[in-house]
Amino acid sequence: MKSNYDMKNTTLVYLEKDSKYLMLHRIKKVNDINKNKWVGIGGKFEERESPFDCARREVLEEIGTLPTELKYRGIVTFVSSEYGTEYMHLFTASGTESEINYDCNEGELKWIDKSEVLKLAIWEGDKIFLKLLEEENRFFSLRLNYVGDKLIDYKLEF
Repeated sequence: MKSNYDMKNTTLVYLEKDSKYLMLHRIKKVNDINKNKWVGIGGKFEERESPFDCARREVLEEIGTLPTELKYRGIVTFVSSEYGTEYMHLFTASGTESEINYDCNEGELKWIDKSEVLKLAIWEGDKIFLKLLEEENRFFSLRLNYVGDKLIDYKLEF
């Protein structure tokens, strides 16, 4: 029996180098939930993919190379009145197997100093998990509750 409830699973990878994250300014796609926002590299799961499989494939598709030292850091549950529920599997990586292709069809790729990332046009909830990536080594679960584009509350568990 098929459920009317679709669980959207995605990955998001923050590549780290010299105290910077590789950020993607989402300015190229039409009807993009992240339009004009800065995010890491990632996307939707395909059939039979694990979180690691999806993270590697999405990084390869968006920057032309595979991530190295990929670390699964947490799961973020976005609950939205407008966009439904999304389970985002959050990763960091410390390098890539080869040179990065900066010609991304989804937006502009740019290395941003970690101290400047929170000043970018990002989702309010992203500020919470970006701080956790810097301050915590434990795997975490973060639930972000949105009404439209406004974060109304959150719950963090370890």
